[in-house]
Amino acid sequence: MATRSLWRTRAKLAVAATAFCGGGAAAAAIATSDDPATALKVFTIVPRRLLRDSITAASIVFDYEYSLWGLPEGSNERAKIKHEVHLRSARKLQELCFRNGGIYIKLGQHIGQLEYLVPQEYVQTMRASMLNRCPVSTYDQVCEVFKKELGDTPDKVFDEFDPKPIASASLAQVHVARTHDGQKVAVKVSIFVQHTHMTDTAAADQATVEFLVNTLHWLFPSFDYRWLVAEIRESLPKELDFLIEAKNSVKCLENFRKLSPHIADYVYAPKVHWSLSTSKLLTMEFMDGAQVNDVITIRRLGIQPNEVARLVSRTFAEMIFKHGFVHCDPHAANLLVRPLPSGKRSIFGKKKPQLILLDHGLYKELDFSTRFSYASLWRALVFADANEIKVNSVKLGAGEDLYALFAGILTMKPWNRVIDPAVDHLVLKGTDSDRSELQMYASQYFPQISKLLSRLPRNILLMLKTNDCLRAVNNSLLQGSSLETFLIIGKVSSEAVFEAKMMQKKSLFRWLIIQLEELLLEARLLAMQMALWLLQVKKALTWT
Repeated sequence: MATRSLWRTRAKLAVAATAFCGGGAAAAAIATSDDPATALKVFTIVPRRLLRDSITAASIVFDYEYSLWGLPEGSNERAKIKHEVHLRSARKLQELCFRNGGIYIKLGQHIGQLEYLVPQEYVQTMRASMLNRCPVSTYDQVCEVFKKELGDTPDKVFDEFDPKPIASASLAQVHVARTHDGQKVAVKVSIFVQHTHMTDTAAADQATVEFLVNTLHWLFPSFDYRWLVAEIRESLPKELDFLIEAKNSVKCLENFRKLSPHIADYVYAPKVHWSLSTSKLLTMEFMDGAQVNDVITIRRLGIQPNEVARLVSRTFAEMIFKHGFVHCDPHAANLLVRPLPSGKRSIFGKKKPQLILLDHGLYKELDFSTRFSYASLWRALVFADANEIKVNSVKLGAGEDLYALFAGILTMKPWNRVIDPAVDHLVLKGTDSDRSELQMYASQYFPQISKLLSRLPRNILLMLKTNDCLRAVNNSLLQGSSLETFLIIGKVSSEAVFEAKMMQKKSLFRWLIIQLEELLLEARLLAMQMALWLLQVKKALTWT
């Protein structure tokens, strides 16, 4: 009973401290507002959110302590109860994110990608609801945005405008419209100006969430999600400016045309209608296509899912290792697939896919040193080179004590599998045993994982987020990962390392060494490709 009493005291302290200090932080944000009416609106909204946050946090923590109290570690009963608590808590957190909206939904989206850190119940709950099924704003609120940004209502600006959005996310919702010259377009409307108080509320929400996470970390030192809040705080201003998003989409396609012309035709982004776009409204070419995780529709289009998986892997490998300008939010709702407009087909008569990239708000530029080290690390991971994995992990900020854990997070494999010389050592099968193994490691090494994530630089954290999103996409397309995906990563990262070394060559002898290294790597990749082909033949024979 003493344990329960102590827990109740801690929970009450967390609620009180969060409400008091979070209120002070929110009040500071509100005080900067130039509009007294806006400040008053924020003042009435923020306390309700603070109270809601505090009650939800205390309820979740109390549920864990009370429900698991006295149950022996490792017992079947504890595992069963823990699963139920995970599920209840994930739903409470989901409800909190939806009720508060905006930044909270963004936080929920991030949690939905953290397979290596949070229980599967949270991942599945957040992924199922946080990508494009978020709460929507009313048409009247959309009209307010149009009048403020373009000086008139949607029905005047466009020939046709559907008041019902086709998608809604954390920061915006999308409507279908038709311009006066007959072009079908998608109109992205920021939710942060649909009420005049939303921008100030966003600042208060940031302060509140940050204080809540800090408080929980103070009560439970192993619970450290401060890095996640810092990441959202850094990326949010850019995501709220749609003109930055529009420019990112243009630069992305230019990079493919200049730096990766061999796949430029296979990657597309909607054209922007600049005269109908502002920092809070973005009008783009409307795109028809299947969402990348909709395997049934992809097959119906005459496209093979494994072709899509290869294209996704190649596209983002080129961005990360060669362009250094990376789309860091490639979750399923932001990737569409359609048949290549040229009508080109594979040797088996299947249509070739084209990948359509949506939502270009969150990009990260990697400097030469970071890009070179990250490409070298992935090349080492594919070839199971333990020394190079350590060297490049340390260069990227993981440290000599946590480099093996960093490699494990990137590949979702334990260290002994990461350095296994077997050709398929990194392949995830997507089975229940794979998932339970990952959850076991996440639980076992939670403090170390939190320490690593708080240590890594922001650009590497965004690469992890991108990696998590791509893994989820591959899992939906292939029910796991494939050796071919890792061969693509190995090939593109090797090409990037080779190109970087050639830029730095200082003598003919060095040039010869680099060329020899490249030939040896090409030979290893060819051997792995042959092994893949033999595995596919063996599998085909087994099925027959």
